[in-house]
This record gives sequence, C-alpha cells and structure tokens, in this order.
Amino acid sequence: MTDIITIVGARPQFVKAAVVSKALKEAGISEQIIHTGQHYDARMSAVFFDELGLPAPSVNLAAGSGLHGKQTADMLEKLEAHLIALSSPPSFMMVYGDTNSTLAGALAAAKLHIPVIHIEAGLRSFNRKMPEEINRVVTDHLSTLLFCSSDGGLKQLASEGITEGVHVSGDVMYDAVRTFSEAYSGDFRKQLALEEAFTLPDRFLLFTLHRPSNTDSDEALKNITGALSETDLPVIWPVHPRVRSRLDAITLPKNLRCISPVSYLMMLQLLKACEGVLTDSGGLQKEAYWLQKPCITLREETEWTETLHGGWNVLTGPDPARIRAALSQKPGSEWKTLYGNGRAAESIATIISDCLNV
Repeated sequence: MTDIITIVGARPQFVKAAVVSKALKEAGISEQIIHTGQHYDARMSAVFFDELGLPAPSVNLAAGSGLHGKQTADMLEKLEAHLIALSSPPSFMMVYGDTNSTLAGALAAAKLHIPVIHIEAGLRSFNRKMPEEINRVVTDHLSTLLFCSSDGGLKQLASEGITEGVHVSGDVMYDAVRTFSEAYSGDFRKQLALEEAFTLPDRFLLFTLHRPSNTDSDEALKNITGALSETDLPVIWPVHPRVRSRLDAITLPKNLRCISPVSYLMMLQLLKACEGVLTDSGGLQKEAYWLQKPCITLREETEWTETLHGGWNVLTGPDPARIRAALSQKPGSEWKTLYGNGRAAESIATIISDCLNV
C-alpha cells in the first residue's frame, strides 16, 4: 500500500513537492505522484521535474486548461477513477496550495474517505472573487492534517473552528529557495542570451503577471505595463503562455523586454540579480522577500501579509499612480526572517511519519 498520493499540477507545486518528496523518501514514507496536467507547457512543467530531481509522476491526467468548473470536474472525474482502480487506497492524499488541482485532489480524497494533507493551510486573502480563495477554504475544511507556513495560518484556522491536526511547519518554498538558489550551473546570463537573443542588463526589474483580474482586462494590462515606463530601469518579463496572446491588444513600453517562461533555477538567478520585483504571484512575493528584494504586488490584497512588514512588499493593485509611487519607495525597516527556518519539509515528514507509525 502507498503511504501518500501527492497531487501536483502547477509550477509552484512542482517546486514545493521537490523538497517534500525528498524528505518523505528520507523518512521511509512511500509516495506516488499524480500530475493533473493543469500546467502542460514544457517550460511550465517538464523542465521542473528534470532540474529539481522530482520523481516522475506515475499518472498524468492531462486535464489541460479551460474554465474553472470544467477543468476541476475533469480532474475530479479522472482522479476518482484512478483512486477507485487502486488495489488498496493510500493512507493519505497530499495537496499543495490553492489551485484547481488542489481542490480536485481534496474533493476526490474526501469523497472516498482518504484523509487529506494540506500544505500551506490557513492562508486567506479574504477576497472570494479569487478562485484560489475558494480552493483554500474548501480544502482546509476537508483536511485531516494541515501544515501552516506561520502562526497566522494557525490562528485563522482556529477562527474557523479547525483546531485538530493543525501544525506550524514553516514554508516549504523557503526550503526550496535555500536548496536551489545556488544550484544553477553555468553562466545564466550567457544562457539567457542564447535562448532569447539579448543581453541581460546589469541592473533591471523583474516582472511577472498571470492573474485573470490583471491579464484579462485591457485596462488593467495597459495601466500596469504603462506604469513600468516611468522607471529608468529595464524591466524583464517572463511571459506566462496564457498571457502571450493578450500582448497584441496593448502597446508595450520600450523598457519592457518580454521573454519566454524560465525554469525555476533560472528564475532564482534572475531574482538574485534584479533590483526589485513586480508581480501578482503569491510565491514570487515570498521568494523576493527571502532574497531581500523589494516587491510591488499588483493586487489589492495578499495572503502573505507578513511580507508587508517594513515596506518590503507593497500592494498597489493595477493602479498606475500607486505603482509609480511604489517604484520610488524603498523598504523602511530591517529585513527579518519569515516563515520558518528552511526545514519545513523535514518537519512535515516527521509528523506524517508519526501518524503512519513508520
């Protein structure tokens, strides 16, 4: 019998699973990985398994993209069929974060009476218009073991009546940053020049954008990219495949350079080299913080509220005036460690091992 079936489907989950799967193996816990296929582009999926040493998935459900309901339903149907076909159910189903893959995994497991482990539990943006917020809330309330990145998650879960099986483990993405930030071999600038046919400037800002509230609105997209023209620095934008087609609708400023999606190791190198970050990604907010880079979050709220400490992370939404103001600001206080000590995966594996009596 498999101890744990792990569900992954999106780029951030591959990164988190890379460190947790290693810790599970070292603890003697057997694991099977199922890839939902939510991210299927090779630059958003296969390269992560290759460079992070993540075990190949035993199954790829090939769900692909689509409307939230259809995508989640497709994953749920295929995952349920796979679980029913197993000779014996796993001891646990493990899910990460807040994607549709997370929700599908939690629902499939709960309906088949398989206990759910949720890593990154207790996060709330308090914006129910975000599909990720719905996924987080439902998954937390279906889970048996809940691992929080900070005390804030524990307190939030308690306020919702969830107190059993809750642990503050720290953040596994911090483990990944500590593990992989020095792992890139070779000259990343030379590699980028070969792949993208341009020379990375010495000083630049790093920019990412993928949330529908920003990318599916011409006004928001124009406001955000237009505000970037106000900085004297070049802005490097690894463009999400889903967003590429939207660029025809706007005129990009001359200092904004679009490149293809990059691997996790390359992204860490860009993060280490940049002057600052603009993003609507949850994970990149934390990575910027851990690498002590000022971050402008192009949203009205963040689930990672601790990063707002001292102005290291600033919320602007798509408002060009607020973005321009934030570009001229610097953090106002000393940087401090957040979200654990970089050994969250080890802590998680130890607790699971105790539950399994491994």
